[in-house]
Amino acid sequence: MLNKNDINLALHRIEQANECLQSAEIAIETSLKTSINRSYYCIFHAMRAVLALDKFDSRKHSGIISAFRQRYIKTGEFDPSFSDVIGAAFEVRNESDYEDFYIVSESEAQQQLIDARTFLAATVMYIDKVVDLHD
Repeated sequence: MLNKNDINLALHRIEQANECLQSAEIAIETSLKTSINRSYYCIFHAMRAVLALDKFDSRKHSGIISAFRQRYIKTGEFDPSFSDVIGAAFEVRNESDYEDFYIVSESEAQQQLIDARTFLAATVMYIDKVVDLHD
């Protein structure tokens, strides 16, 4: 059963995701690596927003990703293609953040930004639906 705190936490995390998306959109003009990072964190916070409705969180990114895939993608709540979106965003963000000589292409950063927008929209729609059912 959802309570007000779960809903507020989910909405707070959606706001974090929106802020990351806005940062990614700005950064695409000046720093592709920063845009990649912010696009990933948009997706990450959106996953955490949905998982807040289950009272689930994890200290590890892999835990968030695994739980989201298990609870929402494998069950059909979200399109299976989002599993690839999440995996690609995680991989590219790790490479661009931690590999010394990783070069981000503009097309790669653009795709990550598109994927982040799409994923965030899907999570907002899902949360709105669940919250409406709860009211």
